[in-house]
Parts: sequence; structure tokens; C-alpha cells
Amino acid sequence: MTGASDEIRLLRPGHVTAPGIQHHWCERPGCGKDAGWGFAKPKQEPRWFCFQHRGDGEKYL
Repeated sequence: MTGASDEIRLLRPGHVTAPGIQHHWCERPGCGKDAGWGFAKPKQEPRWFCFQHRGDGEKYL
């Protein structure tokens, strides 16, 4: 085993986030913030919005 359990592990160069983590960006024109709110009807592509613009996603439900 390498390192102590409380040791901070940095990702290798070239990795922005850990593998398997998805990032979505707000679809509101001009925003570009990280979007954690997804909206979609069944069998449709989800649309993503940030907390501030999550109300815009209601029309996709």
C-alpha cells in the first residue's frame, strides 16, 4: 500500500475529474455554469440547467 489514508491524492495530468463522473453545463444562453438539474420527458434527451435557471427546465417536463 502506498501512502497514508489521510494523504491527498491528486489526479494524473490530463484528468479533469475522476473517471465516470459526468459534468453538464447550463443550457441557458450566456450562462455556462455547472448544471445539476436535468429535465426530460420519458424517452427524450435531458436538458440541463444550473440552480439559478432550473425554472427554465420546467417546460421540458
